[in-house]
Amino acid sequence: MKTQFTEAIHPVVIAHRGASGYLPDHTLEAYSLAIDLGADYIEPDLVATKDGYLIARHEPNLIATTNVAGHAEFADRKRKATVDGVAEEGFFASDFTLAEIKILGAVQQFPERDQSLNGQFKVPTFAEIIALAKRKTHQKNRVIGIYPETKHPTYHRMLGLALEDRLIGALKDAGWQNRDAPVFIQSFEPGSLRYLREHLQVKQIQLVMASGVSVDGALEFNPPFARPYDWTVAGDARTFGDLVKSPGLKEIKTYADGIGVWKPFIVTSTTQATGMAACNEAIRKLAAASELIDDAHREGLIVHAWTFRSEPHRLTSDYQGNPIGEYLKFYALGIDGVFSDFADAAVTARHIHLLKLHMDSA
Repeated sequence: MKTQFTEAIHPVVIAHRGASGYLPDHTLEAYSLAIDLGADYIEPDLVATKDGYLIARHEPNLIATTNVAGHAEFADRKRKATVDGVAEEGFFASDFTLAEIKILGAVQQFPERDQSLNGQFKVPTFAEIIALAKRKTHQKNRVIGIYPETKHPTYHRMLGLALEDRLIGALKDAGWQNRDAPVFIQSFEPGSLRYLREHLQVKQIQLVMASGVSVDGALEFNPPFARPYDWTVAGDARTFGDLVKSPGLKEIKTYADGIGVWKPFIVTSTTQATGMAACNEAIRKLAAASELIDDAHREGLIVHAWTFRSEPHRLTSDYQGNPIGEYLKFYALGIDGVFSDFADAAVTARHIHLLKLHMDSA
């Protein structure tokens, strides 16, 4: 029998980067739309500017999510850098002041999504996102939470721009440092969460990922996605896979309240295709669900899963192109929350799920 968690009965909907399926992500407009669509939490990924402000971007490299490459005045900022051991070229937030960041416009990084609003919305600060959540809470007469991620915390610490104290300060300024605050903090790096737990009582989530899924459904753990980067720096040879085993879950419980896992950790898929074709979810078949949700619940941990998207090529063939079916499967398995690019679909599926539970109990 499944452990009964309130969240599992009424799973939370986390707007992944805002309403990123519809608008350029990590913008106030995308967060606001996600709230209007029914999201319970908005999710900002946090990186730091040269002058130490926390801003919402998916990565320190701005090249894919802003129009920075089209600004001739910043052409000399383009350079190569190493982020978590991976060399890349682009424009990095730590080379820009906040005033310069505010010159840029956000863009939609998925080419199949609407590109018509590229450049029209600005990059927000974390303080602006908190203010939006509070304002919307008042307007909607329901609590709107935030779900910030410390993005590449070891990388930022090496730059002298550590994220944690800045995050702590912002939450304390907002009066959101206690257990009942509408806040989840997430990170892939346990060290970041351990430090934050020493200074805040808010809920925390250990993120867990893999590098891919093999044709037979086995999760793969290859660099640079094999393990938390702070483990790499420390010489810890364990992988993310170890975190979801019993000893790993017990360890997580000492500094976090749950796990945020890539969906295949819960329901993986198989295919007969090879090469890049094997990555197309639309030609893969679902395998049996794992016991991870139950295992985590037994340790007193909640489970959130990412990322739910509505495009047919991102849906395993069993769902026949209908994203509602995927949500319903995970809700039925007892998931406590979902990260979604399309909050409206997640909320619609939740209504269906709750109605079914009501009818089954009548």
